[in-house]
Amino acid sequence: MKFDYILLRQISILSAFFGAIAGIITIIPFIGTFSFIFLLCFIAPLVVWILHKYNCISSSTIKDGIIIGAIAGFVAYLAFSVIYIPISIILLKLLKFAANQGIGLMLNNAGFFILTVTSIFLGVVGATINAFTGFITLYIIEFFNSIKK
Repeated sequence: MKFDYILLRQISILSAFFGAIAGIITIIPFIGTFSFIFLLCFIAPLVVWILHKYNCISSSTIKDGIIIGAIAGFVAYLAFSVIYIPISIILLKLLKFAANQGIGLMLNNAGFFILTVTSIFLGVVGATINAFTGFITLYIIEFFNSIKK
């Protein structure tokens, strides 16, 4: 499969949308943990499935699943950070409310550089995990397509 600008834009827009939704949902206590796990593990399968459903990726290989998963995971986590961190800081400073005490402690004491480095590091972790889950998803889709034929 050839990765062109349109496909990369579709992957990025879908990932950023789901990352932003996860950033909003993660503020809610107790539900936030599941939303964060979904962000780190299951954004790529969702993006791969949507792209495959609408025939945006046609002849796909396992390598394509890994690349799509890595891009989706990284972009989704960066979108998550852009939404979640400012909302958390506002809630912490104005209402003295932190959905997660560890995150609240870090946001209260960390500077911009530390928050940026942490976000990029966790984005890489999310990209790695989502590359694997994207690979598995595309493998399962191709497996079922070969059974149908």
